Amino acid sequence: MNAGPLMIDIAGTALTDVEREHLRHPLVGGVILFSRNYRDPEQLTALCAEIHALRTPRLLIAIDHEGGRVQRCREGFTAIPAMRRLGEWWDRSPHAAAETAHMLGFVLAAELRACGVDLSFTPVLDLDYGVSSVIGDRAFHRDPRAVVELAGALIEGLHQAGMAGCGKHFPGHGAVAADSHVAIPVDARRLDEMADDLMPYRELKLDAVMPAHVVYPQVDGRPAGFSPVWIGMLRNTFHHRGVIFSDDLSMAGASVAGDIVARVEAAWTAGCDMLLVCNAPEAAAEVLARWQPAPDPQRAARVAALLPTRPALDRAALAQELTWQAGRQIVRRLAGDLPAPGKA
Repeated sequence: MNAGPLMIDIAGTALTDVEREHLRHPLVGGVILFSRNYRDPEQLTALCAEIHALRTPRLLIAIDHEGGRVQRCREGFTAIPAMRRLGEWWDRSPHAAAETAHMLGFVLAAELRACGVDLSFTPVLDLDYGVSSVIGDRAFHRDPRAVVELAGALIEGLHQAGMAGCGKHFPGHGAVAADSHVAIPVDARRLDEMADDLMPYRELKLDAVMPAHVVYPQVDGRPAGFSPVWIGMLRNTFHHRGVIFSDDLSMAGASVAGDIVARVEAAWTAGCDMLLVCNAPEAAAEVLARWQPAPDPQRAARVAALLPTRPALDRAALAQELTWQAGRQIVRRLAGDLPAPGKA
C-alpha cells in the first residue's frame, strides 16, 4: 500500500486505539510530533517504533525541530541554537559558520534518528527583514547568499546523518508582520521585488519544500500553498523534484480556502504532495471520512523517498561519534561558553 497524502498528529506520549485506527487509514502517510508527544528519549523511541510498526511501508514521522524557539524535544537532546546565531557568525567568519551549520545539521538529525524520527521540517529559508515576529531569529540572515551557504551546509549535515531536509516557507514569510497561525498575512511586493527571497529556492537542491500561508496578490490571490502559480514555479522554474508539503491546514492562514476538506482539496489540487492537518483531531477525522482523492503513485513515491534508507546510530553509538561530539562543542561556543573563532 502506497503512503497516503495526509500527515496528522496525536494527542500524547503514547498512541490511543482511535489514533492507531486513524494512522492505519489509507489516506494517512505520515505523523507530525509536537512537544506534547515528548517526555524523554526512551519514550520517544518506543513511540516511533510503535508508529513505524503499524504499516508497511512505514509511516513518515516528522517534527519541527529547527533549534532556538522551535525545538520540540529538549530534555536529553542537544539545545540547538537559533539559526540567527549562525548568521551572526557568518558575518565574522563565513567559512567557520558554514562548517558549524554542517555539524549542527548532523547533531540535530542524528539525535532525532536515534529515537526513530525520520524528518525535521528544517531549514527555515525566510530572510530576516526584522518585521516578522513568528520568523525572527529562526531565519539565518537578511542576505540571501548567507542563507544559501548556511542552509546548504546544514542540509549536508542532515544528509550525513541520513535525514532529508525541508526548506520553508516558500516563497518567503520574512517580509510580513502577521503570523499565519492566527491571521492571513499579505505580502504586497511584486515578483521582481522578491528576488532575494527566491534565491535559496533557485540555488539549493531541496528534498522537500513547505509553502507559506501568505497571499502575494501581485502574483496570485491565493496563499502560496493553495496556488498552482507558486507551486508551478517551484516545479517548472526552479525544477524542484522533491516533496511539497502544505503547512498546517488548520491554521488561520489557510481559512481562505473554506472548511477543512476544502482546504485539503485546494492544497492537493494546487500540487502539494502531503497535506498537514494538526492540532484539530475532529478536523482530521472529518477529512478521513469525507475526502476521496484519486490515488497518485508519483506523489506517493516522492513522499516515500524521504524515508531514511540506512540504519541510524543508536544513542550509545552516537555518543562516541566524533562529529556529534564536535557539534556539541560548537553549541557551547555559540552559547558563549567558549572563545569566538578567528577570522576565516
